[in-house]
Amino acid sequence: MNSTESNILKPEDKQQLPIANNSSTMPPVTPGEPTSIDEDLLTTSQDEERISIASNWTLVWWRFRKNKLAVVSTIILLLLALVVLVPDFFTTLDPEQTNARLAFIPIQNIHWLDEGKIKPWVPGVVGERDPVTLKMVWTTDESQKIYLKFFSKGLPYKILGLVETDLHLVGAVNSEEASQIYLLGTDRLGRDQWSRLAYATRISMTIGMISVILSVVLGLLLGGVSGYFGGWLDIVIQRLIELLQSLPTIPIWLALTAALPRTWSPEKVFFAITIILALRGWTTLAREVRGRFLSLREEDFVLAAELAGCSQARIIIVHMIPTFTSHIIATSTLAIPIMIVTETSLSFLGLGMRPPAISWGVMLQEAQNIQTLALAPWLLIPGLIVIVAVLAFNLVGDGLRDAADPYSH
Repeated sequence: MNSTESNILKPEDKQQLPIANNSSTMPPVTPGEPTSIDEDLLTTSQDEERISIASNWTLVWWRFRKNKLAVVSTIILLLLALVVLVPDFFTTLDPEQTNARLAFIPIQNIHWLDEGKIKPWVPGVVGERDPVTLKMVWTTDESQKIYLKFFSKGLPYKILGLVETDLHLVGAVNSEEASQIYLLGTDRLGRDQWSRLAYATRISMTIGMISVILSVVLGLLLGGVSGYFGGWLDIVIQRLIELLQSLPTIPIWLALTAALPRTWSPEKVFFAITIILALRGWTTLAREVRGRFLSLREEDFVLAAELAGCSQARIIIVHMIPTFTSHIIATSTLAIPIMIVTETSLSFLGLGMRPPAISWGVMLQEAQNIQTLALAPWLLIPGLIVIVAVLAFNLVGDGLRDAADPYSH
């Protein structure tokens, strides 16, 4: 036998070759029973499939809900929106009712337990005449208990001006004690701060949101026209934006609001303040929209829409604006607190909303006097509500902006 024949294995020799035993590394698998590796792959594939078929708004919501601060802030804003829609439901007394003898009643803290049972109550108030100033000085007396009842009957009102009801969030169990509940105290005219705060929330929040809506409409309209058509329209609109942005903001606002006639009704002042705030707030968004339109008008889908015979209005509204709707929403959310703070500041200075209208700034006018503030520090509570609302809007705006940006994760 030569060397070549010795290297050729016979069939019976192949059968006698040793086979490696891999039982130590690969355990037996029962048919039909998924392994942990299969489950992980299945979960990954399902997640990838969900993401691949999800809409843009669904992806934004998935990213947004990971931001816990933004979610909590959204809940706070929803509660404020509920107050805006139905402020009468949260009142305990008529916010316009005055009684100078009941001035500066302190806050009545709610006690939730009574004799070991859950039975909310507030202490009564006792007044004594100051022998020097002859003014009434009010203090709380916890020996007098006024028991509370949630969803109680009270003053009648209409929900959104349509449905008449008398249901309120909180009230006294004994109807005769209903006029003795001042959860946030009273001001110098004896007006209930809790009820006034509900109405002030409606006006201040509404002014901020309507101003932002008007500024967004102006920004989209003028910015879109400037970026899409170009030419002399672009030149005129950009020069107008530069002129408005070069004007000092606070003096212009002060001058315009001071020019409002003092004889105007609160409704006229409300709309005037809203328009004044909107006229100065649209310029930044218009610049951003113009930049986006300049880049989008050369895209293939815009050219395809033009070749398909779509009108220019349809191309702008249906095809171009939806590509950055999430950015517009995030920008608008961040602009609302600016409008709220501006309105509050103007009203605090006496140049915005005026009595008998009720807003956060009007309520804070009561805290301008240091002596009054020393006697009634609870008059600053509207300022705390302003801080909470502004922080909530900013956190929600930041959360929406991060969720709408696909490159932020």
